[in-house]
Amino acid sequence: MSRAVFLSLSEDEVRARCVAEKVGVSAIERLPGGGVRVVCKSVEGAEIIRRKLKSRLIDETATRERHRPAQPLW
Repeated sequence: MSRAVFLSLSEDEVRARCVAEKVGVSAIERLPGGGVRVVCKSVEGAEIIRRKLKSRLIDETATRERHRPAQPLW
């Protein structure tokens, strides 16, 4: 199982739900098409979020933003 979960919620809403469910978060990343990608600290935490926010799940093939430049900086 993956620790990454794609949700159609705002970043603040996801943080609040993770705190409420006591799920640790490694990273939260906004998606260009709307929603967020959340990486939980454990697989168990990701499963809790998937189960609790089942109606807000997005397909895991959602487009992510580029983190690295197309060409090297040097």
